[in-house]
Amino acid sequence: MGKTILIFAEQREGKLRQVSIEALQVAKMIGGGADDRYVAAILGNGVSVASRKLAAYDVHQVIAVDHHELDAYNPDIYGGLAERIAREVGADVIIMGHTSMGRDLAPTLAARLGAGLVSDITAVEKQGEEVRFTRPIYAGKAFEQRVISCDRWVVTVRANNIPAAQLVEADAPIVSMSVNLDESIRTTVRRVVREAVDRVDLTEARIVVSGGRGVKSEEGFRVLEELAEVLGGAVGASRGACDAGYCDYALQIGQTGKVVTPDVYIACGISGAIQHLAGMSQSRVIIAINTDPDAPIFQVADYGIVGDLFEVVPMLTQAFKDLRASASS
Repeated sequence: MGKTILIFAEQREGKLRQVSIEALQVAKMIGGGADDRYVAAILGNGVSVASRKLAAYDVHQVIAVDHHELDAYNPDIYGGLAERIAREVGADVIIMGHTSMGRDLAPTLAARLGAGLVSDITAVEKQGEEVRFTRPIYAGKAFEQRVISCDRWVVTVRANNIPAAQLVEADAPIVSMSVNLDESIRTTVRRVVREAVDRVDLTEARIVVSGGRGVKSEEGFRVLEELAEVLGGAVGASRGACDAGYCDYALQIGQTGKVVTPDVYIACGISGAIQHLAGMSQSRVIIAINTDPDAPIFQVADYGIVGDLFEVVPMLTQAFKDLRASASS
């Protein structure tokens, strides 16, 4: 008998998040049987565009829950609705991104459904009917493989590790689920303050330009922002830079901040403390720029530049601008 695999997708400002498309691919990697059924669900305020995007992938059904109270993530509301959807579709496997929402919702859902939970996966391996999930442990210094032995699973996926699902231009049916939240709301999110707004989501960016104490000031980050803009990437920071007031804590990468796995990570003026490495050491290519040739960051870097970032970064920015100009001419 086939499995029902439920994917909880997320949107940001009306756009489907990349990690949700990667979660769709994980669903295909777990399933694959002729009788397997794939259901995508999305909760939010104004989800029509994201719902149509989901319907274009290889899924059997899209469940859309659209309500003004779902504009911001609320654990009480989202937890109840997610449980209701999972039970109504008879979900055997539930997959979502390892985002701020996924990290909170997944264990809640697993506890309510009596399901096994494996979080922050970076790879999936299927051998016959057995599915093995790989996830980092000990701040990224080691990896473990897990097999869930119970009948129902909840899985969260780390961004930028699983290839995105292929768009097949399908037209899956979209079911709008009606809800009455007035009596079930115990807490209300009045306002979400986004102090640091970046053009590219930091956790999903393919290129990250990150600064540490060596940036020296808030103005120093403008040099990094220029490079990130040319490369179409995002700007990040070490905790030291955030503690010094050079940038907002929303940009912090590390053990107590965000975990990123971009294709290219450019570390500027970052010494390479173990806490910071925990948040970026799995990047595919690491480029370090530092005046100290003995900085620990060089031990994990694929390419190192010993020099002043205020000289090196503008040179890189100009070089990439010239490359873009020559490519377009």
